[in-house]
Parts: sequence; structure tokens; C-alpha cells
Amino acid sequence: MRLLHTSDWHLGQTLHTFERSYEHQCFLDWLLDTLVHEQVDALLIAGDIFDNSNPSAASQRQLYRFLQQARVRAPQLDIVVIAGNHDSPGRLEAPGPLLEAHGTVVIGNVARMDDGEIDLDRLLVPLHGSDGTVQAWVLAIPFLRPGDVPRVAQPADGGAPIDPYLHGITQLYRQAHVLAQAQRLPGQAIVAMGHCHMIDGAASLESERRIVIGGTEALPAAMFDDAIAYAALGHLHLAQRVGKQDHLRYSGSPLPLSFAEVGYTHQVVLVDLADGRATAITPVPVPRAVPLLRIPATPAPLKDVLAALVALDLPDLPVHARPFLEVRVLLDAPEPGLRAQVEAALEGKPVRLAKIEPTRKASKQQEADAVLTLDQLAQMQPDDIFRRLYRQKYDEDAPHEQLSAFAELMLASSDGSVTGGAR
Repeated sequence: MRLLHTSDWHLGQTLHTFERSYEHQCFLDWLLDTLVHEQVDALLIAGDIFDNSNPSAASQRQLYRFLQQARVRAPQLDIVVIAGNHDSPGRLEAPGPLLEAHGTVVIGNVARMDDGEIDLDRLLVPLHGSDGTVQAWVLAIPFLRPGDVPRVAQPADGGAPIDPYLHGITQLYRQAHVLAQAQRLPGQAIVAMGHCHMIDGAASLESERRIVIGGTEALPAAMFDDAIAYAALGHLHLAQRVGKQDHLRYSGSPLPLSFAEVGYTHQVVLVDLADGRATAITPVPVPRAVPLLRIPATPAPLKDVLAALVALDLPDLPVHARPFLEVRVLLDAPEPGLRAQVEAALEGKPVRLAKIEPTRKASKQQEADAVLTLDQLAQMQPDDIFRRLYRQKYDEDAPHEQLSAFAELMLASSDGSVTGGAR
């Protein structure tokens, strides 16, 4: 059978106030064609379907229209969706009964039974081949919060304490895998899905919300049993392998979600399964509907930047298809009329000015003490601000215990009790 792995759609995302529904629709239309052309049997969407936990009606319609059209164009297609850290588990699961009637299974959270034990059966989803028989089982595990994982006892012999959250995640995957092994028949593959941050995963700091503050969320590739045929991961926007293993992968986001991602090759991944293993793993590049331009490639003096903007020659396109532009300027001193000069240089050009990024020439100490611009502050992670304030007050790095306590607070905020957090 053939799977298609994708993630991190972030429907409803805006880029510096510009909405991006046109780009997302171009991707979804392309994905529909790809599912049909490549004769895909199962579509795995590994979280962050929406850009925030309260998506607009328009972005929800965009998702449900896609699922409806996928059912029409590929009637035998299995679709499995898990929630990411940007998604609201309850909102994502709400239409579940209706979607399941049309071949889509949505797993937003980890449910528990009356006795308090995790309902592992709910996380195990069968995948059918073109002949209608079960060819694989997928461990559909959504983004996990501390309360979602099994409790892990600390060593009784006085050994080094273990992180209950990280070890709980590993234990949940292992429990689900044991159940899959018990249910699978010879020749059926076991596939894992997850929305998490793996050790050594390359992150885009401008557009990815850290799952747990301080980097303690990084999980080892060893948490996936050797019998796993493929792991379809979400969260990191750069398509990449995990632990240099071909069968453990982030598909990456289908379009650049910040200017830091202009160099990414956005893709989906086709996975062919046979005899319980992956026989072929093939990345498929996603066409970029709207370019993101950085002019110049590295910050340059204002005079040079303005000359480059005046010389900019672009084809005339409808407004919704025009490139987004980040202008990067190197300044010796404050330039109050910067935006007006940039806009004058761009007068009449078919481009959307999304961002002006000024960089000051300064010594390292001046850079460390510089007052942040509003744009720079908006891009900072909550723990970056916490670390910065702690160092300013105590002239030393924040201890691990303080970072862990702050991490718990931010995780509580993602559950809705507190509002906040950068992507």
C-alpha cells in the first residue's frame, strides 16, 4: 500500500498581517491531484492543521471542503489526522463522528477509560490497501501534554531522577506498539504518527512554538521500536530525517511560514509498504504558489537597498499572488523615515511589503544591551524573555529548576487557563 505523509498546514496563518488562504488553497488543490495521480491509499496528517486553537470559520471550511473532495475523488482513501500543539484537541475532534462516516479518523487527545487507564485501542487505527484489506496499523498519537502520558515512577534505588513527561511519552508509544503487535497479522506494517520535537531536530525559531520550554522536550529516536515501518512526524517545518534514519521523518510544512524558511524545500512524503516494512520513501516537492523575497540576501546599507528595490523587476500579478517582501537594511543610526523611503522605492511594483528588518551596526556588548524592536520582541519565545530578564536581574543563567517551573506554566497556558506563548 502507499501512504502520503504531510503536516503543519497552519490553515488560517497570516504573514505580517497578510492572510494566506490563496496559498493554502493552491496546496490543497495540488494535494488532491497528487493523491489521485499517485494512487495513495492512506493520507496521514501529523498535526498543526490550524495555526491557532480558535481557527476562523473560513479556515475550518477550507479543511472540511478538502476532506469532502478527497472522499469524492479517492473514495477508498483512509485519512488519519492528529492534533498538534497549535490545534484545539476538542475543536478538532468535534466533527469526528461525521468524518469517520466518510473515511477520516481524527485523534485530538488521549482519552482515558472509567478506571483512569489510557484508551490505547482508540489510538490504533487500521489502514486499508487498494483491495480493501488491512495492510497496516497506525499508532495515531497526537501532541501530548503532561497529563496525557502514563505515570512513570522515579528510581527507588536513589539513582538519577528521570523526566516523567519524556519517559511517559516513550512509555505510551511502547504500550501502543505492544497492542499493535498483538493485533497485526503477518505482513501488516506498523506505522507511528506523532507531533513532537525529536533530539537534534532543526527548528525554525521564527515560526515554531516550542512544545516545552528550555529544550527539555527533545525526544530520542530510540522511543520508536525497531519494528516500526515508518514514523510520520509533525511540528518541525523543515523536512528532515530523525537520527539519520530514513524511516523516521518530518514531512515539514507545505509552505514557508516565515521569512526564515525561504530556503526550505517544502514537500510531502510518499511511503510504499510491503511485507510489513517501508520499501520506498519518496519526497515530493510542493509547488510554491507565492514567492517570499528577501532583499538583499544579507543586510546592506540603505542606499544600496533602495537601489536594489528600484531595480526590482517583477511580473504583474493579481494582488493575492504577488510576492511577499522582507527588506533588510544595515543602519549606522536611527532612520525615522525608513519605511517611507522603502515604500517610495517600491511605488508601482507588484509586490507586498511584509517586513522591514533594520540591523544596527554595534559592538557585541551594545548588541547584548540593545533595546528590542517591537518586531524582534514579537519573534521571541517566552522562555527567551524569561532567560533575558533573569540574566539582567541576577547576572547569571536561569537554573534548570526555574526553567522547568516556567515550562509547566506555559504548558498550562496552552490548555486554555492562561493565554500566551510565541509560535
